[in-house]
Amino acid sequence: MARILRPHGRRGEVAAEILTDFPERLTRLASAELWNGRSAPRRVQIRSCWLSQSRGGQAIFHFAGSDSIMDAEKLAGLEVQIPLSERMPLPSGSYYVTDLIGCEVHERGHGMVGRVRDVQFIGGGTPVLAVDSPHGELLIPLAQEICVRIDVAERRIEAVLPEGLRELNRP
Repeated sequence: MARILRPHGRRGEVAAEILTDFPERLTRLASAELWNGRSAPRRVQIRSCWLSQSRGGQAIFHFAGSDSIMDAEKLAGLEVQIPLSERMPLPSGSYYVTDLIGCEVHERGHGMVGRVRDVQFIGGGTPVLAVDSPHGELLIPLAQEICVRIDVAERRIEAVLPEGLRELNRP
């Protein structure tokens, strides 16, 4: 939901980059999980959270047990997460980035293209799937006419790639 950037103030608060489409929900969380990308997330209580408009919009968290600048510095780089079961339901045809990462992309009639490594949001337009393929990274627009079937339970995306798309990123 957010990534902790740095201490904010002197009492243990931290500024965090907002990674959710539902930022107002951050202010209502009583607890969250802090994750470093390696070990298991640890559950923490949230004393307070408010949204700041500085630097393009950030969340300011004050976690239980973080009472000084030194405590806050130790939190930099951690992700603020909630259990998957607590996510907001999305409308049909919308997907969480975490549901798409790791999906295999298959081109109809041509087999597997590669695996989704990331989803990029460029300039407010159509999101782009960054796919690791045998020939390097392939960028595929996440448009209904290209990604014609997405089954996150099967971890599979069926695509109809426009002519020339495969060759765009080849050296």
